[in-house]
Amino acid sequence: MAILQIGTAPEVGTGALEASFRLFMRLVAVSCLLAGLQYWGRLIGYSDNGIYRFDLIPSYWQVASASLAVLLPVAAVGLWMQVSWGPVLWVVAAGSETIMHKGLPLWFGERPALIIAHAVVISVYIGFRVALFIKRRQDAMQVRTDSL
Repeated sequence: MAILQIGTAPEVGTGALEASFRLFMRLVAVSCLLAGLQYWGRLIGYSDNGIYRFDLIPSYWQVASASLAVLLPVAAVGLWMQVSWGPVLWVVAAGSETIMHKGLPLWFGERPALIIAHAVVISVYIGFRVALFIKRRQDAMQVRTDSL
């Protein structure tokens, strides 16, 4: 016989789908952190022999690099903690990079691999969210014996 514990709820997100989604979000968070650190390394002159140091790059690169150097690590924290603003910030950062390299290639250069990577990640994210929605909906519609 089970003892009724008032105020306790079943663990949310303990299935394989939820665990896979958590792992995916953490991998995206690590990649965002690394990309943000790469922007910081360029801005302070640590990488690329100081060619992309903040005071040496054009103003449009200054705005884009400084914004992404802040936005990507903050998005990484949000993705790692799995809060609602994490994916939003990641979409803003990925959209910004896509606009930079696809919409303004004369200023920022072309990076097709980065654009494809962003498209793949957002597609996988949408796939996970749809699968989680369907699973939660099926679980909610299921008749439970403990609710009778």
